[in-house]
Amino acid sequence: MPTRRKKAKKRKELRSNSRQTKQKRLTPGQWFEKLVAVQARLRAPKGCPWDREQTHQSLRTYLIEEAYEVVEALESGSDAKFAEEMGDLLLQIVFHSQIAREEGRFTVAEVIREIHDKMIRRHPHVFGKTRAKDSAEVLRNWEQIKAEERRSGGDKSGSKSKESLPKETSLLDGVSRALPGTLEGFQLTRKASRIGFDWEDANGVFEKMQEEIEELKKAHTETDPLKTEEELGDLLFAAVNLSRFLKIDPEIALKKANAKFSRRFRKMERLARKNGREFKDLPREEMEALWEAAKKAEGKGRLPKMSGAQTKQ
Repeated sequence: MPTRRKKAKKRKELRSNSRQTKQKRLTPGQWFEKLVAVQARLRAPKGCPWDREQTHQSLRTYLIEEAYEVVEALESGSDAKFAEEMGDLLLQIVFHSQIAREEGRFTVAEVIREIHDKMIRRHPHVFGKTRAKDSAEVLRNWEQIKAEERRSGGDKSGSKSKESLPKETSLLDGVSRALPGTLEGFQLTRKASRIGFDWEDANGVFEKMQEEIEELKKAHTETDPLKTEEELGDLLFAAVNLSRFLKIDPEIALKKANAKFSRRFRKMERLARKNGREFKDLPREEMEALWEAAKKAEGKGRLPKMSGAQTKQ
């Protein structure tokens, strides 16, 4: 015969399982509302002291970090990690929206409505009568719609103040200066290419890079720091342009190169310590020998391929 304690425990387990089952049945919208409520509670007078202290400015670093962690998780191949990091990024959107709501600026509902309406407006070939024969035409239409939005945007209240008068527009409008240099250059050249201002093929970019290398050597020989900086920038810009032709995201490619160097350098340090020495104390020749050993031990094909040239921003 089951004891009273065992029966109570069984009822408690059944209630717990019932709650878990109901939670699993929640819609994405219901889960989103629960997340918004959690963040509002954390920001409330008796909420979390750390959350209450945060501002848009203090959260900037976290927003950027979470975006990069999403990319890292995507490349890891772990669905659980990918989902977790996307959740962390989503929290940043909810966090900023909660602060804005408290300041009377906008709410998370307005954030969602804005992107909802924008996606419909910028896909007339899906939600309207426009037709697009391929992705290239979709991207051209996307840029044209963005340009029209900028021209007609201004002050939605209809005010004719000096600040709201139409400004001179450019195809390059919308490329944020806050982007990392590689991504900014990538987007600038991508936008210019959409109206035909581009190289015929990658060979032209390879030649341009060789030209920039020679100009960089010359500036360095002449010991002109400002000119050297300029020429190095030109070389990096050409490399970013080449990445677009190769359909490779330059920021991701550089991050992978950074990670590869870090792995191999740490491997060299371990190999040196295994021989009872510190890597920093080795002569250059032995350092180079350990570098080759680290490369050989690592092998090829470790990094997954990823491209991101055809994007809408």
